[in-house]
Amino acid sequence: MTHSALNQLKNLTTVVADTGDLEAIRQFRPLDATTNPSLITAAAAQPENRTLIQSAFEQAKQENFTEDALIERTIDILTVKLGVEILKLVEGRVSTEVDASLSFRTEATVKKAHELIELYQQYGIDKKRVLIKIASTWEGIQAARILEAEGIHCNLTLLFGLHQAQACADAKVTLISPFVGRILDWYKKSEGVESYPTGRDPGVQSVKKIYYYYKQQGIQTQVMGASFRSIDQVLGLAGCDLLTIAPSLLSQLEEDDREIQTALSIEQAKQAELIERPAQTPESFASELDKDLMAYQLLLGGIDGFISARHQLSIQLRQMFGMDAEIKP
Repeated sequence: MTHSALNQLKNLTTVVADTGDLEAIRQFRPLDATTNPSLITAAAAQPENRTLIQSAFEQAKQENFTEDALIERTIDILTVKLGVEILKLVEGRVSTEVDASLSFRTEATVKKAHELIELYQQYGIDKKRVLIKIASTWEGIQAARILEAEGIHCNLTLLFGLHQAQACADAKVTLISPFVGRILDWYKKSEGVESYPTGRDPGVQSVKKIYYYYKQQGIQTQVMGASFRSIDQVLGLAGCDLLTIAPSLLSQLEEDDREIQTALSIEQAKQAELIERPAQTPESFASELDKDLMAYQLLLGGIDGFISARHQLSIQLRQMFGMDAEIKP
């Protein structure tokens, strides 16, 4: 009997569901799951989550917040409540994102992470089962350095370049999420092409380089490819530490019966050309980011997108609870 591409992939890589859809998680039974503001906003629009939203709002009201702060607290509680429900369905961890508006504020990011972990602990969830998701700005990476030293594990997201991966390794973060599909999108637009073969896909190649560098240098930070546009991109990174995949692509992988080959391995990394880099400083990080137009634009654009998604959720909640929805992001 031929095993599906998804089952074969699970033998090579830790498969993570990139969704807040509880039914999809029940269907595909990933080890871990990731969420982000866009996914939380989408989940909040599902009628089956109305009870979670109502209970989050009622809990926030008990803490005597003013109107704006009440909605923000409701979003944090809802995010954690959804994470708790996800953890009932997976054996591993859930990634929960810090408000992206804090991406350039180290102390505020640390404070928000503490608040999220405290909420999880109120629901009986050990902090080892939670990855705090933070944008890969210099300030965000330094917040992750502080949190990791406290035993709070982090997932650094919106990562598009080796300089960001280097800084994350220096900070000893648990996991990074380089965005494969967004890199591809940027190069397609920039170079005016419709597609690339998988072997030359710039998103796949970016993650491959980061993976090789980490394995060559014995860096313990794990690499989790994210933001895929096709199953060919996913399979182009088979063997990566983890891959977080949207339900639509998980369905395609489940229906595909091709034989899967290992695309990444520690052995391959050690046989590849050696990549060496010095530790990052604030100045070197800023310099490399300024010189990498793709990474610069996608980092800032991704942060803006997540801020907008949270703002949209805020409007939805205000409308749901009879508040004035005309607020500025």
